Amino acid sequence: MATYKYKARFNQTGVSKRGEIDAPSPDAATQRLNANGLTVLSIAPKPKDIVLPPFPGSSGVSSRELVVFSRQLSTMIDAGLPIVQALDLLSSQEVNPHFKRIQLAIKTDVETGMTFGDALRKHPGVFPPLYSSLVTAGEVGGVLDTILARLCVQIEKADAMRRKIKGALTYPIGTLIVAIIILIFMLLKVIPTFQDMFSSMGGELPALTQFLIDASDWVVDNIWYIIA
Repeated sequence: MATYKYKARFNQTGVSKRGEIDAPSPDAATQRLNANGLTVLSIAPKPKDIVLPPFPGSSGVSSRELVVFSRQLSTMIDAGLPIVQALDLLSSQEVNPHFKRIQLAIKTDVETGMTFGDALRKHPGVFPPLYSSLVTAGEVGGVLDTILARLCVQIEKADAMRRKIKGALTYPIGTLIVAIIILIFMLLKVIPTFQDMFSSMGGELPALTQFLIDASDWVVDNIWYIIA
């Protein structure tokens, strides 16, 4: 069964209609529409929705929340608590409703026999592939608590590096904005105050000085166009 988008016209009124219909083939869809008093003008399979991979930060779960979850789960497993019971306890305390639903879904999957690592793989927007793979290795090797603790450290390091990179990119952008503001202020306020003095000096001004005066005049005359 496929979904088709169609454009048709009612036989009695001549009114156009657009819509979708499920049918095994275009011919079957056309026959059904004809039976309903419609003349099909065009029909085509409905395009499939494009599913994009999740972007970092778009999962609704912050890296800090993932660290807290991993660290608490590591502590509980190290204390001998069964993973299903640990997940049940963590989900009951989770304040992020989106993350809470994910934790409950993971708990349900584990209860039905799925490994913890495979359950995590169903939520790649929250648990990156490397995270899930290391968890699987930890399950097989019996060192899941240790793996989770190390993952916390790596997530925190990656988050710190991300903040540093963001700060490094933000600083030059801020500096550029300040420089532009200063330049505009010079052209609008400072140079015009010296223009009369330059004019009274007589003679030919240096090329750079003349350029600044001309630039100042242009900015003043076109300031509203620049702002708009």
